[in-house]
Amino acid sequence: MRKWLITGGMVLGCLAMVAGLSTASVYDDAIKAVMKEAMKGGLCKKVAEGGASDDEKQKLVSLFENLSKAKPPKGDEESWTKKTNSLLKAARGVAKGNEKSAAALKKAANCKACHDVHKGE
Repeated sequence: MRKWLITGGMVLGCLAMVAGLSTASVYDDAIKAVMKEAMKGGLCKKVAEGGASDDEKQKLVSLFENLSKAKPPKGDEESWTKKTNSLLKAARGVAKGNEKSAAALKKAANCKACHDVHKGE
C-alpha cells in the first residue's frame, strides 16, 4: 500500500511539474511573438504611424493581449502589468480610430524602459 502511495505521489508531482513548464512555455511564446512580429517586425511602428490595415491593427491588439497575460521573465509583476496594459490600451485606441492613441502607442513602445527591468537572460 505504501509503495502505491509513493508511486502515485511521484506521478502527480511529475504531472504538476510538466503543467508548470508548459504554462511557462506559453508565456515565453507570447513574449517571443510580440518581440518578433510587433517590435522587431515593425508592426507596432506601422500601426503607430497610421500605415496599418484594420487586420494589422487587430493583430497588434491580439499580440499585446497575450503579452499582458504573460509573466515577466524578471522584475516586478506590477510594473509588467502597467507597461503591458499601456501598450494594449494604446493599441486598442488606435484600432478604434482614436488619433491620440497613436502618440500613446509610440510612448508605450519604449523598448529600453521595459527591457531594463523585465528582460530575462
